[in-house]
Amino acid sequence: MRFRLPTLLVLIGANYIVAQSQVPSTTDSILPQQLDEVIVTATRTERQLSSLPLPVTLVGKKQIIKSGTVRLNEILNEQTGIITVTDESGFQGVQIQGIASDYILILIDGVPLVGRSAGNFDLSRLTVGNIKQIEVVKGPSSSLYGSEALGGVINIITEKPKTEALTGNASYRIGSYTQQDMNLDLKQGFEKFRYGLFANRFSSEGYDLNEDVEGQTVNPFTNYTLNGRLYYDFNNKLSLFTSGRFYDQVQDAGFSLDSIQYEGDTKEREWNAHARLDHTWTPNLTMAYELYYTNYVATELLADPISTDVLSDSDFDQKLFRPEVRGSYTFANENDSKIGFQNGTLTAGAGLQIDNLDRTYFDETVNFTSQYLYAQYDFDPIEKLNVIAGARFDNHSEYNNQFSPKLALRYQLNNNLSIKGSVGYGFKAPDFRQLYFDFTNSAVGYTVLGYNVAFEKLQELEAQDQILDVIVTEDELSKPLEAESSIGYNLGFNLNHGKGTTEVNFFRNDFKNLIDTRIIARKTNGQNVFSYMNFDEIYTTGFEINSSYKLTDQLNISAGYQLLYAFDKQKKQDVKDDQVFIRDAASGQSVALAQSDYFGLVDRSRHNANFKVYYDIPSANTNVNIRVLYRSKYAQYDTNGNGLIDSFDTSFIDGFVTINAAISKIFYSDFTLQVGANNLLDYTDNNIPTMPGIQAFIKLNYQF
Repeated sequence: MRFRLPTLLVLIGANYIVAQSQVPSTTDSILPQQLDEVIVTATRTERQLSSLPLPVTLVGKKQIIKSGTVRLNEILNEQTGIITVTDESGFQGVQIQGIASDYILILIDGVPLVGRSAGNFDLSRLTVGNIKQIEVVKGPSSSLYGSEALGGVINIITEKPKTEALTGNASYRIGSYTQQDMNLDLKQGFEKFRYGLFANRFSSEGYDLNEDVEGQTVNPFTNYTLNGRLYYDFNNKLSLFTSGRFYDQVQDAGFSLDSIQYEGDTKEREWNAHARLDHTWTPNLTMAYELYYTNYVATELLADPISTDVLSDSDFDQKLFRPEVRGSYTFANENDSKIGFQNGTLTAGAGLQIDNLDRTYFDETVNFTSQYLYAQYDFDPIEKLNVIAGARFDNHSEYNNQFSPKLALRYQLNNNLSIKGSVGYGFKAPDFRQLYFDFTNSAVGYTVLGYNVAFEKLQELEAQDQILDVIVTEDELSKPLEAESSIGYNLGFNLNHGKGTTEVNFFRNDFKNLIDTRIIARKTNGQNVFSYMNFDEIYTTGFEINSSYKLTDQLNISAGYQLLYAFDKQKKQDVKDDQVFIRDAASGQSVALAQSDYFGLVDRSRHNANFKVYYDIPSANTNVNIRVLYRSKYAQYDTNGNGLIDSFDTSFIDGFVTINAAISKIFYSDFTLQVGANNLLDYTDNNIPTMPGIQAFIKLNYQF
């Protein structure tokens, strides 16, 4: 089913705005960032968003509900400087400050999720039905969170029960391509005991963007998410939080190859179990004792139903176990309290992480273990200056020890203007695939080997007379693969201007030891053997600006823009030295590439912008919102074989605009009817499988 509502939405929204613009409001209006909101991810302690010295984006529950989004990738894609990017598997990861999904840590209630496809975490796995808020910390955060937080952290905070009455909601949404989303959320609290139960079913019949190619662009799927949370207060000093989450998805995986229609499915299943004991020893000292376990399993089977020939049969089974203890101590004295600030808060923690992966193309189950310590001091040396200094030490079984420091400062120049800056070190450990992969493409014949098994596997291939020559030395494969690392800098300003706020942030991230593939041997069949090496050095730099303004009690507007430059340092130098060539189409001769023609890294747009309007109509119990998103052109891969993206490549996606809109009306105080559509301009591109044109929806929600 594919129905269209763009004209209806625009006409209804315009009519409401014109007719109701003078009606006084008694309801809270939405702003993209509420300055008094409390955030915990940036410091692991509760801090007001407006007081933080770090670049942070906060997406609250109101914004999620009014936008009508149902999956995490949808709502994040509407935030300034955050771009969702689809990999070759069709999974949507997130890019922050031009830093790829591989380097962004994803948390739920402060604990990490696992299960990445080639390093990319698929954000569409996560529903937003029971989310209180989403906290995004931009830039290196390894000083608190270790590996994978090299480029930032996204923390999903679930909602906590507040009242003794049974509260919650039940909702049903249906949209284009028979996309259905169903939620049931229950919460209740008693004197000492509270609980929350959440269930979600999400499904689609899929869609096809290219009728000339057999099979659908996105195949039909159904997934379920179940989450239960229990809270128990033993007394006013000791409380327990436990959470269990289950995710299950089945997707058809039909595929046509050489006129043979292969059939099968892909399955994903995820378990999370989380327990935390919070203890207030004294008014100044709090401790948290935490246990966390997660297991992610993915399988794929594709076979010819007639001949029973198997095209693909793969398994991925990852487990993570992590105990952690942390504490916070607040230093204060009476004199400090009188002038409105404290001497500071010291936060410290220690933990153990055991990571286990059993995967097709691995000879055996692989285990990683690491131990870590971290500490952070948050203090105000003078009344208007806040300083956060922290560091973390990681000891890992597979790579060199890592020390990750960070320093952030914020100075309140006056009541309306503050300046903030930070510098931090981030790292990402080599993953299982980069160390232990053993894959040979049966159709083409090339081989990819993980670094730790490359030498041994090369010897086996040589013994089988499959190697023509080896182009690396034994020494090059004997030193441990180093962790990827970066140093990130952020400098920003916050300005309050009447009924609005503006935030500007300049950033720079310098990476070294990035891991990429390189040829290590040539095979007798004419193909190559690849492995992983440390050699890339890149940087991302630019600035972001966010501005929001409350024009009236009913009307809020906001706008955001990011300018991004992302380059490989060595390739940029090679272009400058006239070492990179392209073939001139007119003469057929090879000519050196001009510096102005080097575009940068793949999947990076130079410009990204958004404009949002939220309008509340209290007399009609209605709200209207429109979100306009712009992304400038970007390239998906190198097509002319010179090893970089330049203006002569043909894989560019031209810049495009998408418009999302939703109208919600409350009936009988408990029922909300929402009508909306994403991509109102009906933009499609066969190379962007996640954009199938206009996606309209209707949602009914019952709040109790």
